[in-house]
Amino acid sequence: MILKDADLPGAWRNADSESKRGQLLTLWLTGVKIGGGLTAATGGALSLHLGSFDIAAWTILFGFIFAFGCELTLLILQPERTWYEGRAVAESVKTLAWRYAVCADPFPKEMSRVEAESNFRQRISSIASQVSDNIIFDELDPVITDCMDILRSLEFPLRRSAYVKGRTLEQKQWYASKARTNRRKARLSSAFLALFEFIAVILAAGRAFGGWNIDLAGFLASLITAGTAWVAVKQFSPLASAYAVATKELGIQASKLITVEETEWPLLAADAEEAISREHTTWLASRIGRFPNWNDT
Repeated sequence: MILKDADLPGAWRNADSESKRGQLLTLWLTGVKIGGGLTAATGGALSLHLGSFDIAAWTILFGFIFAFGCELTLLILQPERTWYEGRAVAESVKTLAWRYAVCADPFPKEMSRVEAESNFRQRISSIASQVSDNIIFDELDPVITDCMDILRSLEFPLRRSAYVKGRTLEQKQWYASKARTNRRKARLSSAFLALFEFIAVILAAGRAFGGWNIDLAGFLASLITAGTAWVAVKQFSPLASAYAVATKELGIQASKLITVEETEWPLLAADAEEAISREHTTWLASRIGRFPNWNDT
């Protein structure tokens, strides 16, 4: 038996949903903002008129209006904050749920059900109190699910096996897949940016020595800037490195956990959760500039 997403506390679903909405809105607005800048650059590169109507000027105007509108929306709604906080809360709740279910520190087997639940609720409340009002928690959702209690009641070998297979190895495979995907995207984005820069050099030389009137080099410069901004938002290279490190750490943890004795289990399982949460903590710090310690509250 393992914990699936449906078996996690309601706070995880609330935070996960809010994070996904914040991420979608952030990326959509950022994409439209970059598109608006490229539209304005396109208008600046061309000299198109329809009678007395200056198509290029209006293209530039509408491009900048779209870019400004998206920038203003990002500043007012701050969806990126919802994205980052929601992701951090979701992962913090998930790690606490697994710790509770497999009797890892700070919820050892010797702790009574009442004390463990009280400790769990206190930690969830502490996490919820540190985030903005953008993360809405539904009080009707259960804090501790039936599957969490069932897994906690199993004998140690079954709990150990469930954790290694359903948490450590599953998370290791997820990180490995994400590391490969982000590394591939980082290489592709670098290759495309280098290609555009090379073409921009050729076009700039053609304008300088050949007397071209169309400023395609200027447009490509804007395209390169837009591509660089998008890559900065997606953080392909930093994520690939972080995921690779997490994959290696979880592989080491899995080899230790599969043979650990019950007396050492609470601390070693907690160390495995630290290896998982460390990547999320680093990711959050890279976004908002601070390291949360919600799992230690």
